[in-house]
Amino acid sequence: MIIHAMDIKELKFLNIQNTVNKPSSGTGAATKPSSIHSGRHSQSNRITHPPETSSSSQSSTAPITILRRAPTGSSNSRGATQAAPKKNSLRNGGAGGSMRPKDDECFGDRTDEDLGTDFDFEGNLALFDKAAVFSQIDGTNSNKAQHHSTQGEQKPLSYRHDENILEGKTVIYRQITVPQDGGKEYCTDSGLVVPSVPYELHKRLLAAAERWGLSVERRLETIGVCSCQMALTLLGGPNRLTPKNVHQRPTVVLLCGPHIQGAQGISCGRHLANHEVEVILFLPNFLKMQESVTSEVNLYSRTCGKQVASIKDLPSSPVDLVINCLDCHENRLLREQSWYQSAADWANQNRAPVLSIDPAVSEQDQAVEAKWTLSLGLPLPLAKAESRVYLCDIGIPKQVFQEVGISYHSPFG
Repeated sequence: MIIHAMDIKELKFLNIQNTVNKPSSGTGAATKPSSIHSGRHSQSNRITHPPETSSSSQSSTAPITILRRAPTGSSNSRGATQAAPKKNSLRNGGAGGSMRPKDDECFGDRTDEDLGTDFDFEGNLALFDKAAVFSQIDGTNSNKAQHHSTQGEQKPLSYRHDENILEGKTVIYRQITVPQDGGKEYCTDSGLVVPSVPYELHKRLLAAAERWGLSVERRLETIGVCSCQMALTLLGGPNRLTPKNVHQRPTVVLLCGPHIQGAQGISCGRHLANHEVEVILFLPNFLKMQESVTSEVNLYSRTCGKQVASIKDLPSSPVDLVINCLDCHENRLLREQSWYQSAADWANQNRAPVLSIDPAVSEQDQAVEAKWTLSLGLPLPLAKAESRVYLCDIGIPKQVFQEVGISYHSPFG
């Protein structure tokens, strides 16, 4: 016969360990069971025993608490009559003689009673009225559209996710206006429009800045620093120019002419040489050079950079970067000279990326195919090419722009 746990109301055991060898009336010798298993195997049917003591004054009977399963359909499966099991009796090896797993002690009490029924996803989804919800989102709900407040004002409709509901200051993408359009416009990464200016207006802008103290020497130094920083970034920056990478220093070739653009390139080469870059300056032995070029050459000669006057002395293998400063805004006839054509042919055949600093405006294609172009202050209307145009801040104040009729707002942020 099997007695189920739910049918047991109270269970008691007689403690007769002290009278095992003594005659007893009505009872025979008995041993204490180590555990009790009911016929229905369930985690909720647990029997806990109080810890045994050796005191002789212990009661002859020890109560055992039975955790009974609530009848099926009960509204409260954790009834008020449920008693919590004593942890010490099992953890310390009490009368039960075995330890329950920790997970069973914490989470095993009737946690599997409601796992027999699968969740009805289709029935639950049918309760969701998708059309009504989207109708409210789109603002097409007739009840809300016709709703009026107590003051007679109509309640605004709901906005869609793609409608702009934030009212703020309008972004002006044309913050620079020029009196003479150069015929071409450029756009920054943030969407600001930067118009080009003709060379005559650009020349008047530099002259006005020079009158206010921005001399040619100061401008050359600013352009040299900015172009050097850009070149260092193109060469790999701190990932390549490190003290542990001295044996793989990058090589840069400067192609310069006897004019102010050539002086800008020499200034850039001096700063690159100060950063431990292998710099080779190509500058032919001209009979007449501008004073600014001579001054920059004297400074460059105090660095570890090299200087050559012939194309034959330039590397035959590809270098890391070529900086082109051959063009001149004032003299267009330089392109017809042999040294210019030889330098341009060497740059196009070297397979090295080219950075052009302040190239001249020309209706024809550039003699040297550049990957990057660095313009000064405001860009000039350069010929169509695959070159990416960058703008260099040479430090011209805002009121100097206004002096030549340019409404200027810095695009550098």
